[in-house]
Amino acid sequence: MKLKTTVALALTGILISGGASANQLWSNFSVSYLKGSDYEVGDNKRQVVTFEHASGHSWGDTFLFIDRSVSDDSTRETYFEFGPRVSLNYLTGLDLSVGPVKDVLLAGQWEGKSDKFGGFDNFLFGVGMKLDVPGFSYVNANVYHVNNGNKDSDEQLSVSFAAPFSVGSAEFLYDGFIDWSTSASDHASEMNFTSQLKWNAGKLLGSKAPVYVGVEYAYWNNKFGINGVDERNPSLLLKWHF
Repeated sequence: MKLKTTVALALTGILISGGASANQLWSNFSVSYLKGSDYEVGDNKRQVVTFEHASGHSWGDTFLFIDRSVSDDSTRETYFEFGPRVSLNYLTGLDLSVGPVKDVLLAGQWEGKSDKFGGFDNFLFGVGMKLDVPGFSYVNANVYHVNNGNKDSDEQLSVSFAAPFSVGSAEFLYDGFIDWSTSASDHASEMNFTSQLKWNAGKLLGSKAPVYVGVEYAYWNNKFGINGVDERNPSLLLKWHF
């Protein structure tokens, strides 16, 4: 059985077994809209709609997002990431927390893209940590081995974070991720630091759930592993939570 088939079946099994035997603690769904004009690789002007879902369970957590982008030259692209993590605290029945590390998790991820050129599927597996950092609502870190569909395998470090803050009665959120991957014979090392600074306009609209207005900034070195292709892309952001 091929590695990517094995990983896909494992991820499906995690969700089925987790949903059947453990409680969901929380979940969040959002839809966002981005408009930017400094993209690299392909047309530089694009609009992106993102569907995002995250959930926490007694057995671990899941994260899913789907990007649908349309470029000014009418190029259309769909990209997604699905990442479940399984808690070792839950699997062992022990409290493995120490210092800022609240849990260690088995981490997997499936990345896929579809466009007029074909697309790819990447499968990641490794270990993660759930961290307790003052001032942050969450900080997660994962280290993966990456089985890339269209290029040589490599390793990746991923860190995601969210830091809410207020200025007077106005509520803000600064969140994002940092992905760093190693080089291989057919691609350069990458570093993608994408973050969002946004203001909750939902309070003015009488919405209990956040409705964010803000900006996203992508700072991406060697995009897609292409040596010397560096993206510095600010985008207008609108984001609705449900």
